[in-house]
Amino acid sequence: MNIRNIVIVGGGSLGHVITGWLSAQGYNVSVLSRRPAKWSKCLVINTPNGKLTGEIKHITDRPSDIIPDADIILLTVPGYANLSELQAIAPYLKERSYLGAVFSSSGFFFEALKIIPDNIRLWGFQRVPFISRVKEYGHEANLLSSKAELNIAVERASEKEKEEFRQWTETAFKTPTVLRNNYLEVSISNSNPILHTARLFTMFKDWTDDTRSDHNILFYEEWTEEAAELMIQMDAELFDILKHLPVDIKCLVPLLEYYESHDAASLKEKLSSIEGFKGITSPMKEDDRGWYPDFGSRYFTEDFGYSLKYIWELGKKYNVSTPKIDQVYTWGKAKIQ
Repeated sequence: MNIRNIVIVGGGSLGHVITGWLSAQGYNVSVLSRRPAKWSKCLVINTPNGKLTGEIKHITDRPSDIIPDADIILLTVPGYANLSELQAIAPYLKERSYLGAVFSSSGFFFEALKIIPDNIRLWGFQRVPFISRVKEYGHEANLLSSKAELNIAVERASEKEKEEFRQWTETAFKTPTVLRNNYLEVSISNSNPILHTARLFTMFKDWTDDTRSDHNILFYEEWTEEAAELMIQMDAELFDILKHLPVDIKCLVPLLEYYESHDAASLKEKLSSIEGFKGITSPMKEDDRGWYPDFGSRYFTEDFGYSLKYIWELGKKYNVSTPKIDQVYTWGKAKIQ
């Protein structure tokens, strides 16, 4: 593949790290951001193996500046922004370019297949390639950990093109990469849509307007067995849904297997001890009485409003019994309205 020009859409943690990662390898990487003035052309990425420095080719808030020359475009935006970003860049896409999303379970394919012209190839990751955090916006970010394996889907491409793109992904991200059969196999995830929502539900379901915590609860390090048990039950319901879809059920690894655990207690211990998750706090705000849930955070708007929503809708469409998913989704949806 002759890939030279890459555009990263979005300025979040993943946008920073992927921009620096790819530009450090010599690709011409440009950034489409709503805050271009905040960015430096020199981007430092701190990794477990040392620093990477990338030189950004162009930083702009105008799609017309960079999209027409892009061989690959990668959206790193929240689910609620997928549609608006796709609409903004659609008029400028180069024929047969590759338009993708860093995390497909927030609805990317469902939206792109409806509004993006058929002559544009679509692709997406099942899970994000890195755990990332911004250190100084537009200047420096931390790559905390990498996935051991990546799963991607490519649509509107020949089998030869799909395999060539898989090979490019494997080389560019330096990670073994599996090509899934279709977009559903990466659009349905038991990562954030199950993991985050189970944790949030058990953490905040009994809170009232007067409830406060004396600290911002550590999302992973203070994980509970109750959250682990609910996560296991929701995961089992998701696999019941997969049985009704045109997918290879092996496209997902059950969460117990993925986290090398055998029950709720061992899963709780595993999640609370992962090095890359240490220090991550919960979506909370503080007032003079203490800490309380931030129901406007991306944890809620993204993971309930988009990610879990698609799983819940598929369960209803195929008449699959999903009592735990129903309970959690109904609660979360009410909180973000």
